[in-house]
Amino acid sequence: MTDQTTALRQLLSSQRFAVLATESMGQPYTSLMAFAASQDLRCLVLVTERATRKFGHMVANPRVALLVDDRTNAGTDTQSATAVTVLGHATEATDREKPTLLALFVTRHPTMADFATSPGCAVMRVRVDVYQIVTHFQDVTLHYPA
Repeated sequence: MTDQTTALRQLLSSQRFAVLATESMGQPYTSLMAFAASQDLRCLVLVTERATRKFGHMVANPRVALLVDDRTNAGTDTQSATAVTVLGHATEATDREKPTLLALFVTRHPTMADFATSPGCAVMRVRVDVYQIVTHFQDVTLHYPA
């Protein structure tokens, strides 16, 4: 395992929320979302009600970006914070994969279990194309899930 993979795993395990970016008719839209990452880092799991704007956006255009970071809103963040942009494609989990993905999400967010398992919610799988990792304000590296 590379140092980059280790750092990415640490960030994704220490942070519980990400900013999801979707798009509709040329207009970007962002949402704060709870997430869980798969062990192999190939996918992130999100849960949202089907009646939301973000769900409609992901169905219409599955290309999404998520931002995960560890900033503390201190002046030193420009040098000490790590930010990761996740580029990928979101699709609703199939009946076959839903139990596994839902279990991953609920294990990470047990207080959201009732919400996540409610009939109106969709379990979304974001297949990760690339992680763009930014450290020290402008050092950018790319990580492709194996």
